[in-house]
Parts: sequence; structure tokens; C-alpha cells
Amino acid sequence: MIILIIDAQGGGIGRQLVSSIKQELPDVELLAVGTNAAATAAMLKAGASSAATGENAVIVCSGKADIIVGPIGIVIADSMLGEITPKMALAVAQSRAKRILIPFCYCDNIIVGAETASTTELIQKAVAKVQELCGAS
Repeated sequence: MIILIIDAQGGGIGRQLVSSIKQELPDVELLAVGTNAAATAAMLKAGASSAATGENAVIVCSGKADIIVGPIGIVIADSMLGEITPKMALAVAQSRAKRILIPFCYCDNIIVGAETASTTELIQKAVAKVQELCGAS
């Protein structure tokens, strides 16, 4: 099972996802892709099995993954301050993988109901869903 974590900007959400998933599922292959070097480095430092950076990495790895995890912005072109290109969003949206999207409200995208949950709660729910999909819950 290949779990792909995608993040942008500083990689803080991706770092938390990698760390939490690795703690709960230590033997799973965690592939991290950042839209920039800082995001990639943060996820690699948190324990990702391997990592890459940029648009082509998102496209290629989205086709290999069984599960994709990240902020909801990874499926919205030009989100995350423009770091998610239309090609990235399309690759994630069209992937055969199950997508676990964390509903953050930023970059003019408002997800009704998401504002009531803390980042910690959202990460915990995402990790629980990954465990469920991996058959480990």
C-alpha cells in the first residue's frame, strides 16, 4: 500500500500527517510530495519513506498511490497561494487512489462546517481514515 501525502507552503500539515501516520502504521510506505523544497523537507524530516518536489512529482506519484492525503486545496487549481497548478489538481482528482482531503478554509475556499474543527482534530480524523483504509483500525 502506497500512501502519498501532498502539501505546499511550509509543509506543516504534511509534516503532521507523516508523523502521525508513521506512528500508527510504522510499516506503511509513505511517499511525500511537496510543491516546494521546504514542504518536501518538512515531510522527509518527519519520517516519509521517500520524497520528491514539484508538479511532475505530484502527477507521477498520484498515478502510483493507493491513498492520497492532504489539504483539500490539492484538488483546487491555483489554491494554496497558487502553488497547486491546474495539472497537479487534475492529477490528484483523476487518480485511482482514495483521497482523504482535510477541509481547511483558506485561499478564498470556504468549506462550511470545517471552521468548527481544530487542525489537531482534522489530522486525527485523517489518520483514522487512513488506518481504516489500510485495514488497521
